[in-house]
Amino acid sequence: MDDSLSPTKQEDDYVTSITEEHDTICWGCGLRLIISPYAPIFKCGWCGAITNHNARQYDNKYFWLRRLRDRSFVIVLLLFMLFIIGSGVWGIYPVVFSIGYFWGVFHMTITAILSIATLSTYVLAAFRSPGAPPRIPWGSYPTMGRGALMDYTFCNVCSKPKSPNTHHCRSCGMCVLDMDHHCPFIGNCVGAGNHRSFILFLMSAVTSTFYVSIMSSYILYQIWPPLRHIPTVTLSWSTIVAVLKESALPFLISVESLPIRGFVLIYLFFASVSIEIGLAVLLWQQLCFIYEGKTYLSHLNSTSNGNDEVDEKDCQNIVRFFRCSNTATRYLLSFWNIKKIHKK
Repeated sequence: MDDSLSPTKQEDDYVTSITEEHDTICWGCGLRLIISPYAPIFKCGWCGAITNHNARQYDNKYFWLRRLRDRSFVIVLLLFMLFIIGSGVWGIYPVVFSIGYFWGVFHMTITAILSIATLSTYVLAAFRSPGAPPRIPWGSYPTMGRGALMDYTFCNVCSKPKSPNTHHCRSCGMCVLDMDHHCPFIGNCVGAGNHRSFILFLMSAVTSTFYVSIMSSYILYQIWPPLRHIPTVTLSWSTIVAVLKESALPFLISVESLPIRGFVLIYLFFASVSIEIGLAVLLWQQLCFIYEGKTYLSHLNSTSNGNDEVDEKDCQNIVRFFRCSNTATRYLLSFWNIKKIHKK
């Protein structure tokens, strides 16, 4: 032994052993990682997979009950739409055909087109798969290249990798690619597989309810019993109150003599207007997110993280979303560029 090494120096040279708390396995590539015991979330330096030991565990105990609730709601809404279509045909078109045969056939054709479009897009959005993420290899180091699972996490329910734009839905019991939200009205998630069908359903539903509100109000005007004529007087507060009192009684009398078709039309008008307003707001919100290249969940995540930047905010996002043909794409983009030039 070399005498130049002092006892103090020998005490300073020591080797520490790594405890089991620092040693873990990456689920993405299977490599052994040495991490701090106080790091519940860590990222693999090779494949880029993220491991979260504090990930929330989902309980699938009442999954069948949630699916039964969603499907029951879908059946109820389908019956409601069939009721609206049937009552509209019964309440509106006898009066329309009495006005003119051509207009009756014309409006029946519009009704058939809107009904088929609304029902078909609703069924597609409700029963089509919202979009499962593609299968990728994982778990073995030789097959996983560097950065192959960058920012991927592991779904403990589905037991497979989950990309950053994939979310697990407890109600659907699956991971959904480009998930926007779980919609109770269609009993399904809105994702990459049925997002386009959902937007088309909103468009056709808004158009249909607008058409129903216009037609029901017009037919109501045609079949409403005549009111008693009120003479024109000089307007003042006392005369306005008197006119309201005089007009209320004839109106109530006319309502009493209104046929059943009239009450059905009143219900159709108020129901269609209220549904139209709600769906129009939802459609506008969805189109704004598509224009910004986002989904509703990605918007919430960017807002919560304090990063609300948009990579590409352009009309091309809408064109790509609807998969327009080349001719329509050129027309829309040229029109949009002309608008931008005029704004400048």
